Amino acid sequence: MSTCIGGFTYSGLSIAVGQSSIADEIADLIKRPKLQAGICYDPEDPSPELQSAVDILVATPGRLVDHINSTHGFTLEHLCYLVVDETDRLLRESYQSWLPTVLQTTNSNNEGLLNSKSSLYSAFGSMKTIRRCGIERGFKGKSYPRLAKMVLSATLTQDPSKLSQLDLHHPLFLSTGRRRYRFPEKLESYKLICQSKLKPIYLVGLLQNLGGEKCIVFTSSVESTHRLCTLLNFFTDLPLKIKEYSGLQRQSVRSKTLKAFREGDVQVLVSSDAMTRGMDVEGVRNVINYEIPLYIKTYIHRAGRTARAGQTGRCFTLLRKDEVKRFKKMLQKADNNSCPVYSLPASSVESFRSSYTSALEKLKEAVESETSRKRKLGSKAP
Repeated sequence: MSTCIGGFTYSGLSIAVGQSSIADEIADLIKRPKLQAGICYDPEDPSPELQSAVDILVATPGRLVDHINSTHGFTLEHLCYLVVDETDRLLRESYQSWLPTVLQTTNSNNEGLLNSKSSLYSAFGSMKTIRRCGIERGFKGKSYPRLAKMVLSATLTQDPSKLSQLDLHHPLFLSTGRRRYRFPEKLESYKLICQSKLKPIYLVGLLQNLGGEKCIVFTSSVESTHRLCTLLNFFTDLPLKIKEYSGLQRQSVRSKTLKAFREGDVQVLVSSDAMTRGMDVEGVRNVINYEIPLYIKTYIHRAGRTARAGQTGRCFTLLRKDEVKRFKKMLQKADNNSCPVYSLPASSVESFRSSYTSALEKLKEAVESETSRKRKLGSKAP
């Protein structure tokens, strides 16, 4: 059996998501023994053995630490493989010091794990980890097997100080090619040169040209995401369903938006970089960088939302003339010199000028209204 903690629903998995209570997740994680009728049990006696109910656990780092610290009977006793996806991001962000916690509870060389249960209970609540016995080939005198770790990332860091946190032993580096950065095989990249003040019109013209294909538009911040999405929805002559996806929203709102996008009820998703990693939405044909990313890593992760698993896809980047040189230099870090100019018909831009003026006025009113509402809410706060 397998389960997913704090993540997203995938076919074939028994799910306990992060939005649900931790008690519901515990029920899926821990198999409790059947107590015989007519026999009195001491509630303080821990002798009834609790067992893990899953073989594969997919967990967000923070929720994994929660279970290590507070879930009685949850154990990594039989852990053979630790797989870390999006490694560079997880090394950069601490998530409740999840990595030191997990590694310490699975460290086979720590004699304290074998000789002192009390130290484990004090350090990690009810968590108890004892590795199974067994001789590992190539490590004489080691009666406990070494944990195998697999770290994955499209942009894996090469900084030794960061990689050392993983406590790797004789690591083997596997790559899909000789280059450090690699784009999807069937990805087509284009740049769209536009006037700075008319940039939203160029975006609207591009969206219209794409004919309603599923598309993600990336901005550089949650504030830009919100304002751009609001502005686009004021273009009444643009026949597309456009929604916002950013860290400013509640998780329930993001989940609802993502579901509508997956099902095709929403054609365009305006997103901050919160969606650049670990998000797989089938049928995304186009990615648009409304604002140029600062780093090649960010560009790769954004572009990676399309052309997945052998499918075709396109990545468009909107640029001012003074950004072209910097953009070209950034792509060269990934040995990508093929990014032709995408030209919009002049009529596409001109046809939206009057709508743009009206949309800007409505955006101004919407921003003032939101600011006023936040100010009132702030004054009511104790």
